[in-house]
Amino acid sequence: MNSSDLAISRNSTLPFYYGWVMLPLAMLALAATAVGQTFGISTFNAPIRESLNLSHTQLAGAYLMGTLLGAIPITYFGRLMDRWGLRTTMLATLILLAGACLVLSVSMNWFMLLVAFCFLRMLGPGTLAMLSGNTLAFWFDRRLGLVEAFRKIAISVAMGTVPAINLWLLTFLDWRETYALWACVILVGLVPLFVCLFQSRPEDVGQSIDHGLDETKSESIQLNGLTLHESMRTFAFWAITFGAGLNALVMTAVVFNLTPVLAERGLSEWDHARFMSVLAACMAITQFIGGVLADYVPPKPLMIAGHLGLAGGLVLLYQSDSSATALLAGGLLGTGQGTFFGISHPLWARRFGRRHLGQITGFAMTTMVVSSSGGPFAMGLIKDWQGSFDLSLILFAVMPLPVIVFTLLARMPDPRDQDMKFDSQETSAEVELSKV
Repeated sequence: MNSSDLAISRNSTLPFYYGWVMLPLAMLALAATAVGQTFGISTFNAPIRESLNLSHTQLAGAYLMGTLLGAIPITYFGRLMDRWGLRTTMLATLILLAGACLVLSVSMNWFMLLVAFCFLRMLGPGTLAMLSGNTLAFWFDRRLGLVEAFRKIAISVAMGTVPAINLWLLTFLDWRETYALWACVILVGLVPLFVCLFQSRPEDVGQSIDHGLDETKSESIQLNGLTLHESMRTFAFWAITFGAGLNALVMTAVVFNLTPVLAERGLSEWDHARFMSVLAACMAITQFIGGVLADYVPPKPLMIAGHLGLAGGLVLLYQSDSSATALLAGGLLGTGQGTFFGISHPLWARRFGRRHLGQITGFAMTTMVVSSSGGPFAMGLIKDWQGSFDLSLILFAVMPLPVIVFTLLARMPDPRDQDMKFDSQETSAEVELSKV
């Protein structure tokens, strides 16, 4: 933690727990990632492609390369969070994200578009999403699943509203002016708010985690934790990482190509908007339920249920021949992803600790962003090869099955277990000295 984060004296006393102020700030940060999320960018695919005279492959290629290049520094941003504190890293990321929106708004060719996609993907769904996800872990332990459930409502609301807002903005602004407007919203609306209110840890305002937890236990929770290297030697780390990467790959591919996928089935752009609204609503509900359950039940059964929901939604989308069937597919996809992330996200802090949380979640987020980059491009190639998206939907529906098997093999570590030791000569099975 950096001394610059101590905007409020440690000796100050507040009549309420400041973690409840941090919750809406974490939600706003997550919602702000929409400018770099696929569901936010995909609305502009057609006008960007027509304005810059690009083919579908060139546009998808710029998005793929931009996402891959943008994924590389995310783990480094996680290290900066561990070193400088959440507040400093969060403010810097918001300012840079506003700048990335401006870069897109002035893009005049394929190369500038590539640079804009790189920074938008790196700073939005990469770094800012990671920082938002780590924020509440430093303020809550017993209720972490519950507050995470509330936080994730933000991305579901954004997913359900931002595409419609962008379509509305495009009726009187072009895509350049729209992204310039989003830059102003972040820079003028969010940055001053976070400067005034955002704090890294309870200790910065003279409080302790969970507001009332004894100081000795609070210090243990904040300081204990596995390193990234130790975490990577557990099945649990890879079960969560692979599951998150799978969801990112499939959902990014489907959302990015949703309009032409639905068009193959005789559906319109407004079916796209309705599909996204249903997906977002189901995701919000199941993320909330999953987050609440994360405080009480073992995670693996619900993680597996999430993977099955994802596979079932893809099968239903493949078979869609009407608006109603497509909406059911969107609902099942949202339910699957919401269930998985609702139950899995609190595991990072609880099972791997907070001491190196930035590095651990930074690596996981890098994996997610890299995974998300390949999905749209793979669907585009299959479309060019087969003449339809059917094969890609079938392949995506099968992919959750090996991840389910891997999840069944995983055990969840406990960073507060002082007997947990890691020896480089041990096998992966031998280092799973953990509790289910």
